[in-house]
Amino acid sequence: MFNLFHPFFFPVRFIYDNPKIVTLEKNSTGIPSYLKLSKYSMDTKLAVLIDGDNIPSAYVKEMMEEIAKYGNPTIKRIYGDWTNPHLTKWKNVLLENAITPIQQYGYTTGKNATDSAMIIDAMDILYSEKVNGFCLVSSDSDFTKLATRLREAGMLVYGIGEKKTPNPFIVACDKFIYIEILKNQSESSESASSKSKSASKSDVDKITPKLIKLITTTISDVSDDDGWAFLGDVGSLLQKKQPNFDSRNYGFQKLTPLINSIPEIEIDQRENAKGRFKLIYVRVKEKHGTTTKNGKSKTKVDGFKNS
Repeated sequence: MFNLFHPFFFPVRFIYDNPKIVTLEKNSTGIPSYLKLSKYSMDTKLAVLIDGDNIPSAYVKEMMEEIAKYGNPTIKRIYGDWTNPHLTKWKNVLLENAITPIQQYGYTTGKNATDSAMIIDAMDILYSEKVNGFCLVSSDSDFTKLATRLREAGMLVYGIGEKKTPNPFIVACDKFIYIEILKNQSESSESASSKSKSASKSDVDKITPKLIKLITTTISDVSDDDGWAFLGDVGSLLQKKQPNFDSRNYGFQKLTPLINSIPEIEIDQRENAKGRFKLIYVRVKEKHGTTTKNGKSKTKVDGFKNS
């Protein structure tokens, strides 16, 4: 009889049965190599863990739609003390979105037992190897170490919370999404009145010199000898530098119109030999004016709408 734990057989079996071995190798996007295909084919399995004590129930539907963009939420749980009256609003929301409530009594006053239960469940799910990533929904910095630990294990970690979320938790995630973005999208889609639109615009962050410097520096980091950088590479590096970077924070649905609104940056659309969609390249304008290789000046690209 063959012994599968014999030194000759064990290494092959161990590597085959343990995908964490593959997570040590990362591709140019910073995503673990064994997740690259599944991420873009939307087959990534996500565990969605919600801190019911720190997240409002009003925009859960929009939140779940956002999560679906990054993968398939196969595990959806929310944690809280359901004997507490302030959680009663969650009841109908949980039924509509198939979210499993996890009861966690508060053992003593002033101590949050919900966080501990959520962390323990996250580690159990991690070692079960049933998912490729996690979505931690909370505005609490207590989950910073959890996010860090999950990423060390090769998991993709998405965070969702309010703008009051402490920065340590934000930077511990691969990507962090503000609930206020989802709120603005929901309000703009439900009401077409100009009054409602102007109200939602007030929640939009302003484009500051700090943001412009971040974008221009990122363009320079990935640009070629002529200063041109592929917009996809720029977006990937921006996400690594600042996990909560999102063009929707500034009122733009996509990165292209955001870039197009910055006078210091010029855009060039190029034909794509492999497809019908054009490739978009960006470059930081020189102070004395910029020209291309053939001497023709480049101008900003028109036609990019805020949608």
